[in-house]
Amino acid sequence: MTETAAACINLSGINKSFGQQHVLKDIDLQIPFARIYGLLGPSGCGKTTMVKIMVGILEADSGHARVLDTSMPDLTTMSRIGYMAQGDALYNSLSAEENLSFFGSIYGMNRSDLKRRIPEVMELMSLGDDIRKPVYAYSGGMKRRLSLAIAILHNPPVLVLDEPTVGIDPLLRQSIWAELHRLCAGGVTILVTTHVMDEAEKCHQLAMMREGRIIAQGTAVDLQADIGASSLEEAFIRYGSQADES
Repeated sequence: MTETAAACINLSGINKSFGQQHVLKDIDLQIPFARIYGLLGPSGCGKTTMVKIMVGILEADSGHARVLDTSMPDLTTMSRIGYMAQGDALYNSLSAEENLSFFGSIYGMNRSDLKRRIPEVMELMSLGDDIRKPVYAYSGGMKRRLSLAIAILHNPPVLVLDEPTVGIDPLLRQSIWAELHRLCAGGVTILVTTHVMDEAEKCHQLAMMREGRIIAQGTAVDLQADIGASSLEEAFIRYGSQADES
């Protein structure tokens, strides 16, 4: 099996600029199948631009992006990815149920599948009692949960989640992470972007980002051990200092 085929998501030599701003710089990243992979870095480091290239919303200026061994962007492959953006792309005048029905139809789900699946994902996100409530009446945390429900609605083999638990209370965040690990155990590949250290530690593997570059990759334990850090936060700071010096 080739390296590309062995990875669910493969980025090779990715560069992306917006005007004079060089946002992504020579990104190489291989995300294995059936793992939760974390992309850890501060706001503005390029995480969102990278995931938009992965899911086919943006094209790189140079390099290659492949998902499920298919060059991106590709419409068929895009329909097999559950994508949760950093901003909630919801129709506020519609109910949660109507939003789910709309996005499910875009994914090609039929009525019987939607009728079965919509209550399931709403219960998973602790929104079952609010299924017919208009989205404009939802809190910010409820909107994040609804966005995640939409991402997993069609049982995609790949999930790309851009800061999925921002604004969600700690107890519910714990249950969402339990669900992500359950999905992963069932074979789903999950990429999560975050700037929160305790969430990064819940991932099987990590890539640390800073100023458009990947500065370190590995498990949380290995990343700390390799640089002699007592915490993931300390490791991130040390890797960043090394990158500044090089």
